[in-house]
Amino acid sequence: MSLQRHADIIVIGGGIGGCLAALAAAKCGYQVLLTEETDWLGGQLTSQAVPPDEHPWIESFGCTKTYREFRSRVRQYYRNNYPLNEQAARNEQLNPGNGWVSRLSHEPKVALRVLEDMLAPYVNGGRITVLYEVCPVAAVTESDQVRSVTLEHRRTGQRYELSGPMFLDATECGDLLPLAGIEHVTGAESRNETGEPHALDAADPLDMQSITHVFALDYVEGSDYTIEKPEMYDYWKQYVPSFSRFPILSWQAMDPHHPDRTKEYTLFPNDRGIVSLWDYRRIFDPSLLKEPKLYSGEITLINWPQNDYYLGPILGVSEEERQRHLYGARQLSLSLVYWLQTEAPRLDGGQGYPGVRLRGDVLGTEDGLAKAPYIRESRRIKAVYTITENDVSKEVRGEAGIKVYRDSIGVGSYHLDLHPTTITQRHFYVPSYPYEIPLGALLPIRVANVLPACKNIGTTQISNGCYRLHPTEWNIGESAGYLAAYALKHGIIPREVHENEAHLQSFQALLESEGIELHWPEDLTV
Repeated sequence: MSLQRHADIIVIGGGIGGCLAALAAAKCGYQVLLTEETDWLGGQLTSQAVPPDEHPWIESFGCTKTYREFRSRVRQYYRNNYPLNEQAARNEQLNPGNGWVSRLSHEPKVALRVLEDMLAPYVNGGRITVLYEVCPVAAVTESDQVRSVTLEHRRTGQRYELSGPMFLDATECGDLLPLAGIEHVTGAESRNETGEPHALDAADPLDMQSITHVFALDYVEGSDYTIEKPEMYDYWKQYVPSFSRFPILSWQAMDPHHPDRTKEYTLFPNDRGIVSLWDYRRIFDPSLLKEPKLYSGEITLINWPQNDYYLGPILGVSEEERQRHLYGARQLSLSLVYWLQTEAPRLDGGQGYPGVRLRGDVLGTEDGLAKAPYIRESRRIKAVYTITENDVSKEVRGEAGIKVYRDSIGVGSYHLDLHPTTITQRHFYVPSYPYEIPLGALLPIRVANVLPACKNIGTTQISNGCYRLHPTEWNIGESAGYLAAYALKHGIIPREVHENEAHLQSFQALLESEGIELHWPEDLTV
């Protein structure tokens, strides 16, 4: 028997976009039901354990006011709760991990605490209700409206039937779209469909970006934390990707920018000029403490080329095949751990670092792997407007520069970054201009009361490569939450905001009043 719940706005998925959609709607005075598949809110930042990938201007502009608040709260959390040394405590741009992937490499548990704190007034006040460990399993639709969504608890099997006038899909894979019959796409489009230079000759809905099961490590010199040999280790040890001459478990890789060159990595910083991966996503650096020995060592998150999983997709396939690929991704990550501990070449000529230790406590798990895999590519709505490579690529746009949309609801910036895909294994890193987020990309072509709130907006596979990052997903979710609230307040459907110039200007004024930047500075140097 299903438990019945009703709210003004129902947000399915508690990742970055879902949290911000719920927060925005609650600020507007609406009752919100927010659901989450794991027991941690925060998605990429927390349960998937990916430090924020950001653009060069993030400290001053190019994100929403609340995202800037999040970053400030993270830094303040360390100042308030960690015994930082004087230099670190006074550093306005404190980077807790001193990782070089981000100006704010920090622990997932800190992101979780900060997100919970930002939501706390509305959760504790009863305006936001969170249901944890539930997944959508069914939806009831009438004509162009979704009436209810049923979710099932992952452990108990208890079902919840959620009803309301407005739904937002903020799941990592766009799970509500097929359940509700919302037109959508997956995988790679064709060049004929999109006109994109990097698109395939023929579309392939199963050719999706790789997933990665991130894990946390520290290193204790002189100790041995070698794990049991993973079941698939021998397979992964010999596996050579189609685009490389080297095994995936290797310090060598082909350079995607220069196919005739190779790239070399090693584990730790060194004086030989070889790129160290340890500090790439390092999330805590004990040298920032008054007493560095408080920590047994530095902590890093492993999201490297060596644990990108691209042997098959987890969308558009049978449940059996989906589970096989999820298991394969976990086995690849565990195999990478075992390889690091036992066989990874060291610069001193030896092999293996047995002092490498899985840190499940950092991620709230027993095995040291993140609670969920990092999903780069979701199902994507067929939208009123679809963003393509041609909207953002520097090569394509040339002197035209940043594309300006009359219906912009936010901004972001990142390269067109496509990780190896599951069928063709193609991958690239194409320079792009900073971009805006058009409202039309958040509007399904038919269904009236469902909005995407994360990576499932109207992008192509290629443009998704830059619109999928943390600050952009934050902005998408926040703007989607305000859009749902605006539509309810005015008794209209979201599409009317796009179609009616007076409503569009009023909605954009609301966004700007809430600290959401709609355009990049005209004098921006790119």
